Amino acid sequence: MALKAVSSIWGSFKAHPQFDVSVANCPFTLIGNLRYDFDKCRCLGVLAEEAQRATTAVEDEKPSVPLLHSSGPHSALQQNHSKPFHNGINLLPKPLTAIDISSTPRDGSKVRVAYQGLPGAYSEDAALKAYPQCETVPCDDFEAAFKAVELWLVDKAVLPIENSVGGSIHRNYDLLLRHRLHIVGEVQLLVNHCLLGLPGVRKEELKGVVSHPQALDQCETMLSDLGVIKIGAHDTAAAAQTVASNCTRETGAIASSRAAKIYGLDVLAERIQDDDDENITRFLVLAREPIIPGTDRPHKTSIVFSLEEGPGVLFKALAVFAMRNINLSKIESRPLKQRPLRVVDDTNEGSAKYFDYLFYIDIEASMAEPRAQYALGQLQEFARFLRVLGCYPMDTIL
Repeated sequence: MALKAVSSIWGSFKAHPQFDVSVANCPFTLIGNLRYDFDKCRCLGVLAEEAQRATTAVEDEKPSVPLLHSSGPHSALQQNHSKPFHNGINLLPKPLTAIDISSTPRDGSKVRVAYQGLPGAYSEDAALKAYPQCETVPCDDFEAAFKAVELWLVDKAVLPIENSVGGSIHRNYDLLLRHRLHIVGEVQLLVNHCLLGLPGVRKEELKGVVSHPQALDQCETMLSDLGVIKIGAHDTAAAAQTVASNCTRETGAIASSRAAKIYGLDVLAERIQDDDDENITRFLVLAREPIIPGTDRPHKTSIVFSLEEGPGVLFKALAVFAMRNINLSKIESRPLKQRPLRVVDDTNEGSAKYFDYLFYIDIEASMAEPRAQYALGQLQEFARFLRVLGCYPMDTIL
């Protein structure tokens, strides 16, 4: 079986009218059997092009619990007429928005890494784990972090993709296709939820606790024992900032211990999550250009593809990896938003409907290995669409 050029699936794909995704045609370099697209030809033009086309960030999924700014019977927990406890809060970096294209001067001594949230967020912890000496840049939402990299405001972005308790972050799976970034690394972070409060406050005094809805759900047992009201926030660091700013003694926050130091709060209790030993969040490191894959350490390759209709097609797609002894560490399916629903033909009874799907797969192999190249070459023969999102070293340290 002849091997098709793998370079075509790194930065491009088979043309199909259902996909509104474009990739620039740029020079490539031959590395062994791998033709590797570096996409260098757009570095000057993309800034002007994207700045002109930048739009307001797409709103993420709404939390299922009341937000801090909402009015209601619990608004008394949010009222405060005293001065902010932590005066340094106003000096913290202002989060970027998707349409913010201003950039501060850089001396080149540090890598600038974007993350979603405020200083003290778990995403910032992941960025510092990946790049201990980096300059972290907070962003309003996931969309803004993607655009910050595309517009050369930062060098990298570190964004969550899945949590061992809460599952996949579907928003970021969708954004991987909407933007032209490459996965160049991963970070696994052990989550340690802490109960924070103003100095001198005991946890028994709390009547309400504010945090991200997922963090509230993961600490359900302790919150039920305290009998407090749960109040939703956009992220854990924002919850800590709110408690520090409002000086409401009866309101606590669930966030990291580093957030407590940043906002001048006390840690009232540590490791309050229900699943103490299994709460791990996996983050992806994104960059404008891919890295050269190697074989000196374990690597992952992330791909996304769609398939033609027919029985056993998905089985055949997965078999190209099984027959070459390549392990699949992650499989995620997402419905195609361009045509999310289709009715079966009139020969069948009833009105059965089904979705067309994109399949995101992580394989434990490097693109520098011939077995991975041949597997993707065979998959390309019957895949309607195929794109390599990145090949990167695995993070095996918690």
